[in-house]
Amino acid sequence: MQEYNSKEALISEIRKTAHIFIREFNGLLESDKDLRFSEVDRTPQEIIAYQLGWTNLILKWDHDELECKEVITPAAGYRWNGLGGLYQEFYHRYQNHSLKELQKMFVDTVDHFTAWINKFSDEELFYSGGRKWASSTPSY
Repeated sequence: MQEYNSKEALISEIRKTAHIFIREFNGLLESDKDLRFSEVDRTPQEIIAYQLGWTNLILKWDHDELECKEVITPAAGYRWNGLGGLYQEFYHRYQNHSLKELQKMFVDTVDHFTAWINKFSDEELFYSGGRKWASSTPSY
């Protein structure tokens, strides 16, 4: 796994990668949103929904921990060795949005996510113990 020297380096990499990722959808027509291309196992809508789902799930884990709520990873009703249903939940949650809306939601979510990361010290980000949910051992 890539190691970063600072949170600024991490945020820079997230922004760079997110920009490259979302730019891939710029040339697609709205009618292609639900098209399953032979080279890819997901539709454009599903690909973006997957990213939105996981990013928002991480933010939820942190919010729940800060609210002293039980943090359930990966999500209530799902186990780490059975994520297919969770992915279907992500796809369903975002299915009624246009491709342009999904792209905007992704950019906004990355902005929110990097602002959240920026609140942490380097020690909280890069060393074990910063958040309980981040250091818990998943049960399969």
